[in-house]
Amino acid sequence: MFKKILIANRSEIALRIIRAAKEMGIKTAVVYSTEDKESMPVQLADEAICIGPAPAAESYLNLFNVAQAIEASQCDAVHPGYGFLSENPTFANICSDLNVTFIGPDAHTMESLADKAKVKSILKQFDIPTIPGSEGSISDEETLKKTASEVGYPVLLKASWGGGGKGMRIVRDESSLIQEFRAAKMEAKISFGKDDIYLEKFIEHPRHIEVQILADMYGNVVHFGERDCTLQRRHQKLFEESPSDVLNEGKREQLHNTAILAAKALGYQNAGTLEFLYDGEDFYFIEINTRIQVEHPVSEMAYGVDLIKEQIAVASNEPLRLKQSDISLKFHTMECRINAEDPEKFYPSPGKINKLFIPGGPGVRVDSAIYCGINVSPSYDSLVSKLIVRGEDREEARLRMLRCLDEFVVEGIKTSIPFFKKILTSEEFVANTYDTNFIDKKFLKKS
Repeated sequence: MFKKILIANRSEIALRIIRAAKEMGIKTAVVYSTEDKESMPVQLADEAICIGPAPAAESYLNLFNVAQAIEASQCDAVHPGYGFLSENPTFANICSDLNVTFIGPDAHTMESLADKAKVKSILKQFDIPTIPGSEGSISDEETLKKTASEVGYPVLLKASWGGGGKGMRIVRDESSLIQEFRAAKMEAKISFGKDDIYLEKFIEHPRHIEVQILADMYGNVVHFGERDCTLQRRHQKLFEESPSDVLNEGKREQLHNTAILAAKALGYQNAGTLEFLYDGEDFYFIEINTRIQVEHPVSEMAYGVDLIKEQIAVASNEPLRLKQSDISLKFHTMECRINAEDPEKFYPSPGKINKLFIPGGPGVRVDSAIYCGINVSPSYDSLVSKLIVRGEDREEARLRMLRCLDEFVVEGIKTSIPFFKKILTSEEFVANTYDTNFIDKKFLKKS
């Protein structure tokens, strides 16, 4: 087992990893920017190393500075969390060159799986359902027009090397195809450094459902059920729950088995998430995320497991400590991503928190690094807290979440708490009849 882990991240995920490591008897070091010098991770880690000024490009994304911190800390492993360098194969190679373990898949696997079009091509060989579309990235506009015609409109253009809605365009007819293709390529180049775009059939009213898996270096793979991530704003997840009540037991088992098969086919190791779209009858693989997810607490509370600890154990070359027969669903769990933003116009709302009350009680978990008096920086993602609740069923979880949202007080900045109250009391949410377009259609056009 590792003696010391350096955490190459910030805020709540850095704090989450510190806590897991301490409970395993592992010392921690954390990197930080000058903007984060008063943060909770800096205060609670065994060691903190400044890696630059506030802009992420000069600190958390600066490979040279982070590498220097790795050497200075004398750690034997690095946990990247999510975002920043977590899916950067160059960073994984740097860790290897410095003779420290990168807690995640190796650089080769990461680079191979980052090409979504290539992954889909591999999985088709194993009869894993994927959305109809191009065979890999599209290089020229004539091929683009031909492929779109064959697949049938509407189509979706997607960045092969990206995620989070960047480089993504819905095209409903040929008249706007070329224009949107060029715009998607430009955005992909800016966001990911590569402008490869592939095309797939656009499914009009899907649910977005993902499966959490964990794999060791000995070929063992287990799953921790599915998370329903359908509530999104402009392709960005806002809310997750587990299990997904739109699946019957037959479809659920089929989905889990497919995820396990896909992970083995791709030779995956460590924690990962396989994402699918579900149209009410069939599900289609869309991508694999080679890191721990923002929403991992949903699975942890639903199944009673610590995924960060399991990640660390697997990375230290231990075989999986859990068999599939050991893993069972215990609760219905929900998570709201509380962002520092205007709940009506969705503009970022950075600033100093001058009053704070965190909800609690049975079945409640809050993953956060904020405290009264801290400044929420405009330099980073607006996520300030993750509110997670569990219940015996979906309705109990929903009512508990509403109770917690009522208790959650954050003053000095605006947050998305009022927005979630609207969502959770909406007719569509209560009936569980919404799709990935729900928020964009019902709330954004009115804002």
